[in-house]
Amino acid sequence: MSTLHSIQQAAEALQLSGQKINPQYRPGYHIAAPANWINDPNGLVQFNGEYHVFYQHHPYDENWGPMHWGHVKSSDLVHWEHCPIALAPGDDCDRDGCFSGSAVDDNGVLTLIYTGHHYTDRDKDLFTQNQNIAVSHDGITFEKYESNPVIAEPPADSAHHFRDPKVWKHNDTWYMVLGNATPDGHGRVILYHSSDLRAWTYSGVLAASDGTLGFMWECPDFFELDGRYVLLFSPQGMEREEERYLNLFQTGYLVGDYDYASNDFRHGEFREMDHGHDFYAVQTLLDNKGRRIAIGWMDMWESDMPTKAHGWAGALTLPRVLNLDEDGRLLMNPVEEIKLLRREQYRLGESFAVTERRHETVTESLLEILVLFDLNNSQSNKVGLTLYSGGVDKTVITYDIAEGKLTLDASKSGKPQDGIRMAPLQHDGLLTLRLFLDRSSIEVFANEGRATLTSRIYPTGAMTGIELFAAGGKTDVKEWTCWTLEDV
Repeated sequence: MSTLHSIQQAAEALQLSGQKINPQYRPGYHIAAPANWINDPNGLVQFNGEYHVFYQHHPYDENWGPMHWGHVKSSDLVHWEHCPIALAPGDDCDRDGCFSGSAVDDNGVLTLIYTGHHYTDRDKDLFTQNQNIAVSHDGITFEKYESNPVIAEPPADSAHHFRDPKVWKHNDTWYMVLGNATPDGHGRVILYHSSDLRAWTYSGVLAASDGTLGFMWECPDFFELDGRYVLLFSPQGMEREEERYLNLFQTGYLVGDYDYASNDFRHGEFREMDHGHDFYAVQTLLDNKGRRIAIGWMDMWESDMPTKAHGWAGALTLPRVLNLDEDGRLLMNPVEEIKLLRREQYRLGESFAVTERRHETVTESLLEILVLFDLNNSQSNKVGLTLYSGGVDKTVITYDIAEGKLTLDASKSGKPQDGIRMAPLQHDGLLTLRLFLDRSSIEVFANEGRATLTSRIYPTGAMTGIELFAAGGKTDVKEWTCWTLEDV
């Protein structure tokens, strides 16, 4: 079957599936496929003045299956237009899947770099993987390179895990990082370089597990940020440690200094990027405003996904700008363009005190909420807010002032097992909480991105109200504002 016919067939299946979707939990302003399955964001890039985001996609089913590349584009990072499926598997280079990868603008040619997946024994999950490219002059229709694969096999000292290429240009040379593993089960990121995106030379190991960071490092991304170098990756197989590494797989980062000439990356400890339930496989782009923008998959492997019964599964996070603070910690904040979604504004209060609870009736399910607690003279031991929905459901965000810990409790909004997530967060007298609610998701940004918590939630009914609380005594609130957001 030709690639064009495969894409047409997938598009027809997707159109039929889209007619049967139950809209109850469908996101209003997050990227999601028209129907069926979506996971990792791929190919974040600017091309001809527009932002492009691709994603892992199974257009035939709401469960994971042979991976295609879905595609959306936008001029402003908030109003996304669905484009035709970009890649379909089935060629010699990608027989069983077009797995994750990246995109670059190669002198006016939009070039996708992706992993071809090949099962040798599907029942035992045995496979081989290679790296391939596809090109487009219009940014919509892609043609696979006739001499794929451009990297046919992993290095000799490697396991069969060999995927998720992220490519960038430094001076006149293209570089590629790949997720990889050693035969004895240690995750690592390896590096290649090329002059033309087609002939690649192995440079060596960029970073590797010491035995404590999992058996495989997926979805690496490597870039310079605020004078340092950052390696993002998603390690599989890490053990829980008290309040850390609570998800099945993690996403985090290393920060350090890098020398291109020697491929020497000297870095500090691994840190988690987001402490919620549903954040994985993050990828970034550097836009023409100089911003490093990240988007992640807003779900988690082997988690409960009630939307499968509605004909779809998976969404992507809001685009987030990355920065480093003075201690080398990654800060994440929504892009400024998110404000374009704002519709009605409700000033729920300014300069008032909360002694126990203050409730406001709110019935919208697409919301941005901003709360500024003044903790300088607080008599409370905990402060926070509760989102009520469906009469009995609630999602609770709590800040423990003494312990410096922010908690998201979704155990009564669709996550009855393992419903609590926590993030360390110090304060300097002020606690700023900025929340984005989108039917079946919540993203919490605290103290200008010093902590984030992203989780899918599944309340049984519509929003009914928001309640601020202060436990143990009085706390002053400087501002409490809410915006309804556009359903795009």
